Amino acid sequence: MSNPYAKLPAWADYGLIPLINLIVAFIVAGLVVLLVGENPFRAAVILVEGAFGSGTGLAYTLYYATNFIFTGLAVAVAFHGGLFNIGGEGQAYIAGLGVGVVCLAFDHVLPWWLTFPIAILGAAAVGALWALIPAYLQAKRGSHIVITTIMFNFIAASAMVYMLVDVLKPRGSMAPQTRQFVEGAQLPKLGWFLSEFGLTVRPSAPLNLSFLLALLMAFFVWLLIWRTRLGYEIRTMGFSPKAARYAGISETRIIIVTMLISGALAGMMALNPIMGDQHNVSLDFVSGAGFVGIAVALMGRSHPAGIVPAAILFGMLYQGGAELAFEMPNISRDMIVIIQGLVILFAGALEHMFRPWVQAAFASLSPRTVGVAQPKGERA
Repeated sequence: MSNPYAKLPAWADYGLIPLINLIVAFIVAGLVVLLVGENPFRAAVILVEGAFGSGTGLAYTLYYATNFIFTGLAVAVAFHGGLFNIGGEGQAYIAGLGVGVVCLAFDHVLPWWLTFPIAILGAAAVGALWALIPAYLQAKRGSHIVITTIMFNFIAASAMVYMLVDVLKPRGSMAPQTRQFVEGAQLPKLGWFLSEFGLTVRPSAPLNLSFLLALLMAFFVWLLIWRTRLGYEIRTMGFSPKAARYAGISETRIIIVTMLISGALAGMMALNPIMGDQHNVSLDFVSGAGFVGIAVALMGRSHPAGIVPAAILFGMLYQGGAELAFEMPNISRDMIVIIQGLVILFAGALEHMFRPWVQAAFASLSPRTVGVAQPKGERA
């Protein structure tokens, strides 16, 4: 019989082990770069400098991270309830309709600071409603949440093609997208904030106010999961459904409420590209952020304090990877996807690969630190 994992200090469990997994992932990625004939150390420098070496690069990195914070939080909330919401991609995509309808209706009559709260409600409502049907099927019919949510991704994609091509596309236009929104539906950019630190940011850099909303939602999730009765019930259901039912917690209610919150968080991701950057609703604006959110939640251990830096890491891979593909032609965008996949592999599937060695190291240094029982005669 295998021994259970001993308890590690929080900083080691949530910081050291993910850091080791990340370092190993980049070492393996460096070997892949070496195999294509490039210098892995130079590639690492280009990757980091492309993401953080300039104000514009940092703005793009945080812009991508904003998407991943929303979708990572959505996956994390579902994780805490024992649910695997793999439908964040579709929930964010279909929520673009909620944002788009609000912007099209009010961009000429309201200032952005009034349109924005309404758009937040629209995005959250549509994302939550798209998650409601899989939640109901899981709670009432026993359908597996993974199957239903991933199938709803395809339904959302088809619905968006129909809406953008046949309903929302302006007459006479060939592009499958809505009209451009005017100033009443355009979020302010945050480049000026980076400029306060002496960084030069191009006006076209897409970092916008939704980044602050993402940080606010991270705080909200922490407050919800760890400081409210509902959060306690969600965590109890995720940890032990039998214990939750014995305590009188309604499994049906928790499943539906958890998925509604998860879908609403994923839906808010649509605000970043639609109102903050492209100022229209177009095809494929999510660009895989819903699936990246799964990796972000895994790497961040489903805690907002881990999700935010994990999202910034993947934002770095997106922005720095674009610079890397430009500077090193032998490294294509597909190579960047391989690097991302290695990070996901070691941070997710092989999460506990190095834990026994770390556990043994802590046990040899201080048995009490990791909760290992000592013989009675050896205690101080």
